[in-house]
Amino acid sequence: MLSRRHLRIKALQALYGYFSSNSVALAIGEKNLLRSTERIYELIIWQISFLLQITKFAEKRLEANKKKFYPTEDDLNPSSKFIDNLLIYKIRQNKDYLRKLNAYKTDWSLEENLIRKVYKEIRECEDFKKYMANPNRSFNEDKEIIITIFKNHVAYKDSIDYFYEEKNIYWANDSEIANPLVIKILKWFSNNDDEFRLMPTLYNIEGKEEPDEDKKFLVNLYHKTILKSKEFEDIIENRAKNWEINRIATMDVILLKMALTELTDFPSIPVKVTMNEYIELSKYYSTPKSRVFINGILDKLILEMKKDKSIVKKGRGLIE
Repeated sequence: MLSRRHLRIKALQALYGYFSSNSVALAIGEKNLLRSTERIYELIIWQISFLLQITKFAEKRLEANKKKFYPTEDDLNPSSKFIDNLLIYKIRQNKDYLRKLNAYKTDWSLEENLIRKVYKEIRECEDFKKYMANPNRSFNEDKEIIITIFKNHVAYKDSIDYFYEEKNIYWANDSEIANPLVIKILKWFSNNDDEFRLMPTLYNIEGKEEPDEDKKFLVNLYHKTILKSKEFEDIIENRAKNWEINRIATMDVILLKMALTELTDFPSIPVKVTMNEYIELSKYYSTPKSRVFINGILDKLILEMKKDKSIVKKGRGLIE
């Protein structure tokens, strides 16, 4: 599931922590990087389980309404369309999901106020009202409403993000990665699935010659960027006219070091891909002027490094 950009982001976060602290050993840094990355799946399962918890809460409310002193007709004969949602049913039956749920020990029992608040918001939104008003049902419609609920009422919600940040230090910056993957998994479920279908793996293995290819990319990017740090600092400072290395934004320096590592030590990654990826990352993780600065420095360095053969790419369509 994780894209190469996701892996670059995780490496960037780990490298920022490494260069901001002089006390982190390289081996410990790598271990923390892998642990942080792998716990993204745990966050994904917590988010999916929150959706299931909302439907459980809705079912409890329907049962409670039937016991009112003066129940209405709607209280006595409520629509069960939402609590019997076909996608939610598929998730609940999936053995792999249940294994992960148990392994991660997800528990929302102490968060009923949060669940109640989100459920109230859902009931008041027009998409939900339209869904409930439609007497017909289909798996695709049920899937679409759950994805809509997740996008509009769960993903990036401050109160839920705060809960995760308090629960796990690794999750403070991971919602940007985890939430799109939650949607990907929700879309992955189909009406024809049986309960034994395995959920997607965290690291992308489709089309890979070896299953650990992306994991190795993550570790090598982190490891080699650190090992070549001083060498790349000198190169950057020589090309950044009128700027001493300690006056350049720390994040910009790390992004440039990572880009140089990819250019010189990852022969199968095209130069243009590396260039574009780190310019894009600079938009989100550094200063407003970083994009132009990084673009300018990399432009110069790529031209020079191609001439002196510091950049050598291998593979079909990569040899220049």
